[in-house]
Amino acid sequence: MTTPRIFLPRRWSEGETIALPKAESRHVQVLRLQPGDGIVLFNGEDDCEWRAQIAHIGRAEVELRVGSALPQPARELPFAVTLALGIPANERMDALVEKATELGAATIQPLVCERSVVRLAGERAEARQRHWAAVAASASEQCGRVRVPTVGVPTRLGAWLRALDAAQDTAPRWVLSLTASAQPAAERMRDRTDGGAAGLIVLSGPEGGLSPDEEVSALREGFVPVSLGPRTLRADTAPLALLAWVGLAERGQGA
Repeated sequence: MTTPRIFLPRRWSEGETIALPKAESRHVQVLRLQPGDGIVLFNGEDDCEWRAQIAHIGRAEVELRVGSALPQPARELPFAVTLALGIPANERMDALVEKATELGAATIQPLVCERSVVRLAGERAEARQRHWAAVAASASEQCGRVRVPTVGVPTRLGAWLRALDAAQDTAPRWVLSLTASAQPAAERMRDRTDGGAAGLIVLSGPEGGLSPDEEVSALREGFVPVSLGPRTLRADTAPLALLAWVGLAERGQGA
């Protein structure tokens, strides 16, 4: 059996003894682990994971003794990628968050667009954000990442664009587009005025894509139209295809 990985959003030091939260303690018990067995910890912020050993298992609690830190920077993409996307319908967002986490996204921003089928606001939006954040954490545990993507609260596209402009983010901005003016992603990546380590923000629409007015608004905020080819991909396929390609291209395998 592979060594279990547990995400704990806190900091610790080598030699420290820590108590696992209730859910994580239950997970250790379900796996029938025993004192002396190993666990891998990561906090989702540092490019490290920590070897730990079970020190004590009680009726409802588990204590770990933290070991040394092991840097794992190669498990992350060489720059931070933000995926901003129209929320897909039919409960596909869970799978999209899971796969985007596995492929290395740093931030996932759900958007409500003109053509969105799923429209969330208020308490419902906050509840879904918490759910998707848990999906991202679980996917990071499974795939070996040492960072957990930030999942934003569902936001209207216009509001997100205005906030992005106010933040004066210098990362290149791409909008996935089917227009004739869209430049192939491979060409865009080779253009080093739009590449490098500054990060990347990718905007992708819901079912039916962004409306013409939305795409114009994105262009005004510095986005450039990028194409993934002649086929029309689903709302939950296009951003993942782009993310996978970027990861390969940056490692010299996808250009």
